Amino acid sequence: MTPDVATGAVPLARVVRGALVESVHLGHVVVLAPDGSVRHALGDPDVTVWARSSLKPVQAVAMLRAGLDVDGERLALVCASHNGEDAHLDVVRRLLTGAGLSEADLRNTPDWPLDPDAAWRWRAEGRERASLTQNCSGKHAGMLATCAARGWSTDDYLDPAHPLQRAVRDTVAELTGVDVAHTTVDGCGAPLFSTTLVGLARAFAHVAAATDGPAARVGAAMRSHPWHVAGTGRDATAFGAGVTGLVAKDGADGVYGAALPDGSAVALKVLDGSARPRAAVLAAALAVAGADADVVRPLGVTPVLGHGEPVGAVVPAFGPWAQAA
Repeated sequence: MTPDVATGAVPLARVVRGALVESVHLGHVVVLAPDGSVRHALGDPDVTVWARSSLKPVQAVAMLRAGLDVDGERLALVCASHNGEDAHLDVVRRLLTGAGLSEADLRNTPDWPLDPDAAWRWRAEGRERASLTQNCSGKHAGMLATCAARGWSTDDYLDPAHPLQRAVRDTVAELTGVDVAHTTVDGCGAPLFSTTLVGLARAFAHVAAATDGPAARVGAAMRSHPWHVAGTGRDATAFGAGVTGLVAKDGADGVYGAALPDGSAVALKVLDGSARPRAAVLAAALAVAGADADVVRPLGVTPVLGHGEPVGAVVPAFGPWAQAA
């Protein structure tokens, strides 16, 4: 039977406009204690999900293990769903040229930059959708650079049978502690491997708590360069910059993974795939995980607008301020 993510889903957040609840976002969330035990769960923590771009830090660990040798902002870009701002594109280009490759070697799906201003400038210059400006180009540049370092072919690096993708699959299974039961194609064209929500949290805990080796390098890069992980105005950058030691990565269709240096970890899946409640739910989950509630609460504020002004908010259905919000 095909796993159904809707089974067991519960309210994670309510959208309040004025004095009324306008809509409700259902889903699943799990919070792990430093010892890996489930501290808190809503819905089904073992639900099978496509972690989408939340899986990028795990993919980056696989690349480092396979021979990629970058750190700092370049490694942060490998983990990123970037806005396509100029500084993001510059780092992607450096990843490629450092491996003796070019933009022409990218095989990710061409798209406009995510950032509206960057997209406007790109189009105003008469340019078309490009693989460079698509938000996963850092990951793809890292994959290509890994292939170059190992002497692997680059034309077929997106084939699930390619040695790079086999290494990624093995690393996903290892760090999540969950066998990969399903494989498909992500929006960018790369192979995508399934896991469970608790498995995703477990993988983030591994990255955040690591003190040496590839996982520690990934954690260090994301902590030191949160802007490169996402960009201007993005909640992944705000949480990464605002919460000391946090490793956090958003994913399409309502997914988030995050962890603190002590190994406390969070993973969530919004059932309808919406990004709207993710920040509010993540903030509440991090508070349950042990982060300072006074720090994370403002990072999760998501106003509901009327005529351009706040007239309500997205309110988490759990956590220390669920009733007070």
